[in-house]
Amino acid sequence: MIGSMRSNSFLLLILLAFLLVGAMYAMEIPPWQAPDEPAHYNYVSQLAAGQMPVIEVDDYDEAYRSRIVSERFPPDLSIEPLTYEDWQPPLYYLLLVPVFQLSGGMLLPLRLASLLIGLAVVVVTYYATGELWPQREWLPLTATAFVAFLPQHVAGLATVNNDGLAELVIATILWLLLRGVRRPATAAGQWPLIGALLGIGFLTKATVYLMLPVVAFALWLRYRGHWPAMRRAAVKVALPAFLLGLVWWSRNLAVYGGVDILGKSAHDRIVVGQLRTVDWVADLGAGPALRQFVVTAFQSFWGQFGWMGVVMDRWVYAALALFVLVVILGLVLAWVKRPGDAAGRQQALILLATAVCTLILFLGYNLTFVQPQGRYLFPALIPVASAVALGLYAWVRQLGRRRWLNWLLPAGLALALIGLDLLALVRYIIPQLG
Repeated sequence: MIGSMRSNSFLLLILLAFLLVGAMYAMEIPPWQAPDEPAHYNYVSQLAAGQMPVIEVDDYDEAYRSRIVSERFPPDLSIEPLTYEDWQPPLYYLLLVPVFQLSGGMLLPLRLASLLIGLAVVVVTYYATGELWPQREWLPLTATAFVAFLPQHVAGLATVNNDGLAELVIATILWLLLRGVRRPATAAGQWPLIGALLGIGFLTKATVYLMLPVVAFALWLRYRGHWPAMRRAAVKVALPAFLLGLVWWSRNLAVYGGVDILGKSAHDRIVVGQLRTVDWVADLGAGPALRQFVVTAFQSFWGQFGWMGVVMDRWVYAALALFVLVVILGLVLAWVKRPGDAAGRQQALILLATAVCTLILFLGYNLTFVQPQGRYLFPALIPVASAVALGLYAWVRQLGRRRWLNWLLPAGLALALIGLDLLALVRYIIPQLG
């Protein structure tokens, strides 16, 4: 049962190991050797100086960006011109301003503060997946271990960017939605909180907008056929979300004009020189472009570090592909053997909706710019981690119903992924970037 002494002890070990591994990444990844980290840092710097960032024409220089990245940020090339993240919502950066001021702008304290946000993501993952399997505590722990020790995820959470806070908002909304299905008595009171979290997400990162259709779908699942109750719940969600979002949308309309409530159009206008998908496909051809897209997305989901320039050996990705195949076959086995109860099916549909919306957002972005980075799929980490836990458990069940076998599942996955984390850091990141 979730909350037992054994599961709490296991969770504590996962959290301590996550902090240890994450701190190693934060210290060993050289400064700025993470996608867009200088631009995120400069956003915090501007806020600390009392200036609200506004994205402008001279915020993006592709030639300078390519040069400073390829030369690995030499001291004679300043990161100050890299300010193309100025269109982002401000909440994550505001949270880091006190750390920036207390540390005198040092990078490592900012990275460690981001790591603590990542720690919260790991904790919420445990409680969210605990709503899926309240009586099988080893399964939430397995999902939590996957989220905690996925190498690319660790690298992202240990550097300066707003992805972690966006993931925390998404994970918390999912936790409430899954809990509402498993415990219907709590559902009525959770909708204003979900609305507030959506509003907080609007102030954090545009990624969180993918949860709008997920929440709408969850409302439909909960109240279908009871339209008055659905309307009341929808208003409870919409009102706080709209009021919080209005703060940011109004500011963007005043600054950027037109109907650019996100600042995204202003961003797209200034990133001149960034590779466009239409040009990329025309240059490579549709088939080779698709193959390169899939390979890069797969590799960078697991680990392709720096500015996408540090790849692991082919045998590592081959082993990970085999792991994915084992999980998929396990999911098929689990579906055949035990389709689940009505609440479980509803929860599965909510997770599936989250994964589908994340994938649509990922593919939609890549219709304009070539960005096959696996980290853009991380908003769906809870659905993915849940699938990993269930797929692996289906194979463990074939070995018998001994309880100690179940506990080998989270322990084995955690140790394997920690080993991969250390391998990635010591064999690839430090030698190639250090």
